[in-house]
Formats: sequence, C-alpha cells, structure tokens
Amino acid sequence: MKIIMAPDSFKGSLSALEVCKNIEKGIRKVFDYAEIVSVPMADGGEGTVQSLVDATGGKLINLKVKGPLLSSVDAFYGILGDGNTAVIEMAAASGITLLSKEQRNPMKTTTYGTGEIIKHALDMGCRNFIIGIGGSATNDGGAGMLNALGVKLLDKNGDEIGFGGGNLDKLEVIDLSEIDNRIKLCNIVAACDVDNPLCGVRGASYIFGPQKGADENMVVTLDKNLSHYADVVEKYLGISIKDYPGAGAAGGLGGGLLAFLNAKLQPGINIVIETTALEEKLKDADLVITGEGMIDYQTQYGKTPYGVARLAKKYNIPVIAIAGSIGRDAEELYLKGFDSIFSIVDKPMSLEESIENSDLLLQKAAERIMRAMKISMQKM
Repeated sequence: MKIIMAPDSFKGSLSALEVCKNIEKGIRKVFDYAEIVSVPMADGGEGTVQSLVDATGGKLINLKVKGPLLSSVDAFYGILGDGNTAVIEMAAASGITLLSKEQRNPMKTTTYGTGEIIKHALDMGCRNFIIGIGGSATNDGGAGMLNALGVKLLDKNGDEIGFGGGNLDKLEVIDLSEIDNRIKLCNIVAACDVDNPLCGVRGASYIFGPQKGADENMVVTLDKNLSHYADVVEKYLGISIKDYPGAGAAGGLGGGLLAFLNAKLQPGINIVIETTALEEKLKDADLVITGEGMIDYQTQYGKTPYGVARLAKKYNIPVIAIAGSIGRDAEELYLKGFDSIFSIVDKPMSLEESIENSDLLLQKAAERIMRAMKISMQKM
C-alpha cells in the first residue's frame, strides 16, 4: 500500500513536514509495511518557504533587511535543493505582522526589504525565483522593491520620490540605468491567489488598504497614486498593469513584479505542486492524505487541501483530509474531491490545548483512520 502525505502546515503549531512525520507515526501503528511518501505542501502564503525547503532538501537563509517602516527586521528565504531556486515570502520583510496596529500606514510602508531579499538571493547565485505575495503591509506598487534593485523613481526635479504609497503621485521619471542586470537572466514566478486589478473599486487600495491602516481618505489617495504610477510605468515600459488580474496583490507588488521583473502570476498551490513534483509521486498511490489547521467551505478557493484533492481525483485516488478543526459548510468539499474529513480533536478542549498537543493528536487521528481502513480492507 502506497500512501502520499501532502498536508499544509498547522499554523501556530506544526510545519507541514512535522505534520507529515506525526501522521506517519499514526499510520505505522496499523500498517507498518506501507510505503509512505511525505510531500510537505503550502499554497504560496505563510509556510511556503519552509515547506518547499523541506520537500526539496534545501536550506533556509536568515538575514537582516529593512522592514515596512525601514527599521531593521530579521527575515529569511529559502534556497531549494537544486541550489538555483530561491523561494521568498514577501511578508518576511514587508508583512503586516511586522507592525503593531498603531504602526500600520500604507502611505508610508515600503517593499524595500523584499527587494533586499531578492538581491541577496541573486548574490547567492539564484536565477529562479518563487515569490509569495500575500500578507503585505504595503501599498506602494512594489516601488520600494524596485529601489532596492537599483531602479530610480524620480520626481519632476530629478529627486527620488521617497518611500510609501503616499509618494507615488510625485513620480515622473523611471530611470532603469542602474537596475541589477542579473534580473534579465531570471525566471520569476509570483504566487498570487487573488485576481484584483491594481486600481479601482476592486483594486489594491479599496479592497486591501483598510486592513493595512488606511482610512477612507487615504484609500482614495492611494488608489489615485497607484493609477498615476501605472500611467508612468506604461509610458516608460510599454506595459499596462492598471487592470491586469492579480496586479493589485500585496498592495500592487504583483504589478511591479509583472512590469519590471517580467514575473508570471500563478496560483500558489499550482506552483508548489509543480515544484514538489507531487503529480508524478501520487500517480500510483492507493491513498492521499492532506490537511491543514482549519478546513471549511473556503478550502475550495485555492487552499492546499483542495489543490491536492483535485490532483488526486485526476487519478481516481481516495483523499482523506485531517484538520485541526472542521468549520462551516465543510461538507461542500465532498463534492470537490474529498472522500472524508477528520478533526484531530478527540474530546472537549480549548484551542490552546489543541495547539499544544497537536503532534500527539495528529498521531492518534491518523491511527483511528487507519484502523477504520483496516476493517474495511478485511471485509473486502
């Protein structure tokens, strides 16, 4: 019997690799002879770096960069097992969780640190990039990232416009003479799970600005500034990003990556599936086990378990999901490729207790599932 384990992390408690290890312990108590293949997964958001490093035998790189408000922060990225691919979560340098609620101000926050991570990876010899662009604190269209990579964004007097979405209206000239030329040698894919355009009522400012600290007046200003930024970008680069699906991701970083770094915007789970070669590994499997901390009706909108289940069903392989908790309308997933969904919680307990004991709870849940399977196999 061949079992593929392809879960996401249980955020706040276990990495995807740790989830795999604990599920395997439960399986081995019942089927010690099973062939078990662990493929730690992610969907492009938090945990993507760790999952892909674990899945490919890569390494984590720690470094200090400028945070959203230019103070120094401890950040990280991964270099995959091929030694040539960097996987980056922009939130590690420019994320909203790096700021207190009082500090959040998309008029000022910058993606400069994300650009510093890209530059460091270039120095390490990487020429392939996977960049997760979720969880940002910014609304600068990727302008800060571009500054870090040598692009000069100038006002009518030839001076740098400054950081943050509040300064984009000053942009008149884009000087690419000092851009890091190694960028031209790179293949860059951005993990983007939203289709919001850069500007307008569905754009970066209106949809995501308020959660980053923008009030109503700031939202209007930020949207106007991004529109001006897009006009100047089109003038100098000949690329229209204003209405491009996904350009509004991460405060417009999607648009900046698209226009200046020739990036491709793709759903995160698809990128991870391709990078981990999951499809090839599961073709002859008898069972696929996936999961994450919470499974509910929203799982079908680009989350890891849904991507895994959809792929498994291509080969008619049964799919079991294990979750920290099962939420609203999870039953919808039975029509989306899931055969059964289990929670690790085996008695009344608090969230804190569940998180603290998630490793043992996972093992026990996996064992219960396998024992039920064993009965079914004996009846056949």
